[in-house]
Amino acid sequence: MTEKDMIKVSVEEFSRLQNYMLAIDKDSGGYKLMKNRYIELKVILTSFGINLTEIDKIKE
Repeated sequence: MTEKDMIKVSVEEFSRLQNYMLAIDKDSGGYKLMKNRYIELKVILTSFGINLTEIDKIKE
């Protein structure tokens, strides 16, 4: 997988995951599991130099 492909997939997953997180209760177990992946994706995207200001809907 090329770096561009990895960035594309990560941005798509980050966006999709945030939509799921916004749709469920923050106190649920599912939300807590999703938050772990959310943090992982933030680290991955930041390491690629992606500015998350515009695409981060959760902002936690």
